[in-house]
Amino acid sequence: MLLQLAARIGVPLRDLLRDKEPIFRELGLKDKNLSDDALLDALEAHPILLNRPIVVTPKGVRLCRPSELVIDLLPPQRGEFFKENGERIVDERGRRVASA
Repeated sequence: MLLQLAARIGVPLRDLLRDKEPIFRELGLKDKNLSDDALLDALEAHPILLNRPIVVTPKGVRLCRPSELVIDLLPPQRGEFFKENGERIVDERGRRVASA
């Protein structure tokens, strides 16, 4: 499933890994010669390595980091929308005000 999601996003599987996690370095996952199978094994053993959320909607598939990227995959927003930290993302007319 992860290989399919990566393909639908249009990125290599490696781009879905959290490279700042200590376990990433400990496992030597920086090695560009590692196969997708090796990366999948690491993800299975250490789910914390998976960058998320990966959102799937009829409009597409995307790794939504930062979180406001999900707006592009949802039906048009009605009214204002704020992130959990209070940052305004969509104004009262449904127009995006923050860049993703």
